Amino acid sequence: MKYLIVGLGNIGPEYADTRHNIGFMILDELAKQEGAKFTNMKLAYYTEVSHKGRTLHLIKPTTYMNLSGKAVSYWMNQLKIPVENVLILVDDLALPLGSLRLKPKGSAAGHNGLKHIEQVLGNNQYARLRFGISDNYPKGRQVDYVLSGFDDDEKPELPALIDRSIEMIKSFAAIGTELTMTKYNK
Repeated sequence: MKYLIVGLGNIGPEYADTRHNIGFMILDELAKQEGAKFTNMKLAYYTEVSHKGRTLHLIKPTTYMNLSGKAVSYWMNQLKIPVENVLILVDDLALPLGSLRLKPKGSAAGHNGLKHIEQVLGNNQYARLRFGISDNYPKGRQVDYVLSGFDDDEKPELPALIDRSIEMIKSFAAIGTELTMTKYNK
């Protein structure tokens, strides 16, 4: 079985380690733990890892967040992966830091990366792992907030949250969305 795991983020050193790039950060750690290296390929940095007889195709789109759908569509078609085997890793302002929620489908909730994926695929029937980044910003400063780094008091929490996200990705591939939600969503 093949799975497409998509970490959303923006390329470039100015975006590294920002809240909006948590999808990239999770996949970077997963690849590191599995001894895999990303290669710059068409529309994405790409690598693959195996878990329990399943192949996880990991991509970090190089299209910038607002055009993420181009990369998702291309790699789904290239690898012939059905939408039910796609998982999008995304930052979520509506969840407090420390909250991780797997959902089988849903709205873009104002997230430009998800909006573009939905627009290109023509549906919102893909699973997403929502990583809470909190909404601790002044009115009108949302863009500055998501494109800023995590606060010093938040950084110590990140490694455990990223590891838990990786567990959830592997669980999604091994036992599916519903059982993973039951096990991990709290």
